[in-house]
Amino acid sequence: MTELLNPKPNGAIFDRTAIPEEVWLSTDRHRLRLSWCDGDRMTLGAEDMRLACRCAWCTRARIDGTFEARFEGASIASIELIGDYAINIRFADGHARGIFPWTYLRSIGTLSKETNAGSSK
Repeated sequence: MTELLNPKPNGAIFDRTAIPEEVWLSTDRHRLRLSWCDGDRMTLGAEDMRLACRCAWCTRARIDGTFEARFEGASIASIELIGDYAINIRFADGHARGIFPWTYLRSIGTLSKETNAGSSK
């Protein structure tokens, strides 16, 4: 994995622990690894993040029943910091409308950990 971002809080924010200390993008661009000051670390797949996008386009597609069930082979084209609170992920399929707050990414990772732990029983 190659280091992608080193987010640092710039101003007064509500919860500094919500900002990861490190963000790494895998060399194949299919996974994003985040680590927080409390020692929590997680790896999120590009497909999971693409499926979790909450932008207006994806939300509308879900309502209309036209949202894709899978994004096999999803990869990340680029990532941009959005202030102290989020990143914008541009996926290789051209989708670049989703803003992913750090807290939302952490909840996606936590849910993924719980799901994987439950499926191994």
